[in-house]
Amino acid sequence: MRKSLIASVAFLLAASTAAFAAGPSDGVVKIGILNDQSGVYADFGGKSSVEAAKMAAEDFGGKVLGVPIEIVDADHQNKPDIASNIARQWYDQDKVDAIMELTTSSVALAVQAVAKEKKKIDIVTGAATTDLTGKQCSPYGFHWAYDTHALAVGTGGALVKQGGDTWFFLTADYAFGYSLEQQTSDFVKASGGKVLGSVRHPLSTNDFSSFLLQAQSSGAKVIGLANAGLDTSNAIKQASEFGITQGGQHLAALLFTLAEVHGLGLQAAQGLTLTEGYYWNLDDKSREFGKRFFARTGKMPNMIHAGTYSAVMQYLKAVQKAGTDDTEAVAKQLHEMPVDDFFGRGGTVGANGRMIHDMYLLQVKKPADSKEPWDYYNVLATIPGKEAYIDPAKSGCDLVKQ
Repeated sequence: MRKSLIASVAFLLAASTAAFAAGPSDGVVKIGILNDQSGVYADFGGKSSVEAAKMAAEDFGGKVLGVPIEIVDADHQNKPDIASNIARQWYDQDKVDAIMELTTSSVALAVQAVAKEKKKIDIVTGAATTDLTGKQCSPYGFHWAYDTHALAVGTGGALVKQGGDTWFFLTADYAFGYSLEQQTSDFVKASGGKVLGSVRHPLSTNDFSSFLLQAQSSGAKVIGLANAGLDTSNAIKQASEFGITQGGQHLAALLFTLAEVHGLGLQAAQGLTLTEGYYWNLDDKSREFGKRFFARTGKMPNMIHAGTYSAVMQYLKAVQKAGTDDTEAVAKQLHEMPVDDFFGRGGTVGANGRMIHDMYLLQVKKPADSKEPWDYYNVLATIPGKEAYIDPAKSGCDLVKQ
C-alpha cells in the first residue's frame, strides 16, 4: 500500500512537472524585429519588416498555444555593439523568445553570437553573409531569405553567360561586401570570366566619384556593385551622371530589391539585372500577399519583407508543433519542418540553418514596358534552391558534421 502511494505521488509530480514545462514559459510568445530603421537600409527592411511580422502574427490568429503573440522592434543603427546590447536586454530582461530580420551582416553575426550564448533563436532575413550558416553557424541560428552565394549564382552567372566576362567591383567595406565580392568573383572565374580589380567604400557613402572613375578606367565590361540600399542607389545615379552605362559598361546590382528600384525610378534603374527570392507579381499567391502588404504600408514588399513574414509564420508553426517555446524543442522543429508558403515554396532547412528555396533572376523593365504601379521586373529565370545555395555539407558549419 505504502509503495503504491509513493508511486502514485511520484507519477503525479512527474506529470505536473511535464505539464509545467510544456507550453509557453511566461504567458507570451515574444518576437523581436531588430533592423535598420533610420539609415542606409531603412527602405530595404526597416519598419516595413515590422509590419510584415505583425501581419504574420495576426494571420496566425494572434495567439499560439493559448497565449498572445507579441511583436517588438528596435533600430540597431547598423552598429553591432548597439545590436548586441539590445539583443542581450531582449533575451535576459524582456522575455523575447526569438530575434529576426537583422539587416547588416556585421550586426547579424554579432546577434547570432549572443543568441548562441544565450541559447535563443535568431532568424536572419535581412543580412547576406554565408558565414551565418558557415564558420559562424549556430544550432539556434537560421538564415531565411537569401545569401551572398545565391546572389552570386543568379546575377553573376547570368551576366557572364551574356558576355559580361570582365568585372570590377565597388564593394561596401564590411563583412557583407567582402562576402558578396568573393562569392561573385569565384563564380565569375569558374565561369571563365576575369576580375580586373576592386575598390572598397565606407558604408553610407554620398560621393562615389573616385570609386566610379577607377571602375570606369578599368575597362571592365561589368561593374559589380557589392553593396546595398542607398549605397547602391547612389552609385547607380552617379554612374549615369558620369556616362558610364552610356559608354557601354554594364552595372550589376548584386543586392538590389524592389524597394530600391522604386526609390531610384525606372528611368535610372532600367536594364539592371538582379536577383531576389520573391516578386509580388510572380503569380496569384505572391500578388495576394503583396496587395495586403500594400494596403498596410503603401508599398509592395521585397524579399526581405516577404521573407520576414515567412520566418515569423514558420517560427509560430514550430512553437505550435513543439507544444512549447523552449528553444531546443522549437529549433528541432524548425530544422525538420518543410517550408511551403508563397515565399519558400517547397523549402527545406539544412542542419546549418540555411533555408533552401528558389531564387529569381530579374531584369528591371523599361518605363514604357511597365503596365501598372510597381510592375518593375521581367522574370528571366527561376534558380532552383539546390543550385542557388551552398550544400550544407560543404558550408563549413561544424553542426553538419556532428
